Amino acid sequence: MKNLRLCGRLAALALLFSTGFGAQAQVRQPYNAPLAPRPKQYSTTTTLAPPSQGVRFGLRAGVNVADWSGDAVQSVLDVAELTNGAVTREMRPGFHAGLYATLPLGSHFAIEPGLIYSEKGTQLAGRVPFERFDFLNTRVTATARMAYLDLPVLAKAYLTRGLYIYAGPQASYLVSNKVRVEAGALGFSAFKQDFDVRNQFRELDFGVVGGVGYQFDSGLGLSAGYDYGLSSLDKNDRFDAQNRVIKASVNFSF
Repeated sequence: MKNLRLCGRLAALALLFSTGFGAQAQVRQPYNAPLAPRPKQYSTTTTLAPPSQGVRFGLRAGVNVADWSGDAVQSVLDVAELTNGAVTREMRPGFHAGLYATLPLGSHFAIEPGLIYSEKGTQLAGRVPFERFDFLNTRVTATARMAYLDLPVLAKAYLTRGLYIYAGPQASYLVSNKVRVEAGALGFSAFKQDFDVRNQFRELDFGVVGGVGYQFDSGLGLSAGYDYGLSSLDKNDRFDAQNRVIKASVNFSF
């Protein structure tokens, strides 16, 4: 009987110890707290240039409004003032077209060389300086029809996404230069002839160009600029005149 009681007490004591160790093990079990979500990181780099995959090539074309500037032109204007409007100087309209390559320098800058065919020159117009002959609607024009191959090397800086300014040097090779003289009356042409004067002008013309443009992500672009010639046009230095050109262009980058 005593042995049964002793066995029962030992069994109860063993059960008590096993329960205590189990509870202690549950308390000491580490608590895996959920990890706090990491804050999202946002890039502070802003890309202003349109998306690009390195060097891009493109086509450009547009209209020119050209003129000459210099002492010789001023002398012509001084004489024209004495004619009471019978002789006037006019800007010569033309066009330009060519190729270019855009070399990106990071997200804000690019270098853009090009090869452009461009029409330049100037025009003088005259009429019979007598009012009684106004009904004849007489008109005589002399137009310097100059054609160049321009080689600009432009530096482009993007102000906002797509919007940029550009500037750089330009070398131009004179392809042709003819003076066209036309005369007419009553709306009819009475005389028209071209005179080749290329050999009297410098083959190379150096200048600077600058302007503003916008390049869309699709590749289409618009720009407007100004060419400021630095070289005197006359090969024999008989008169001083330089090219001036206002340009408006449409371009497409591939």
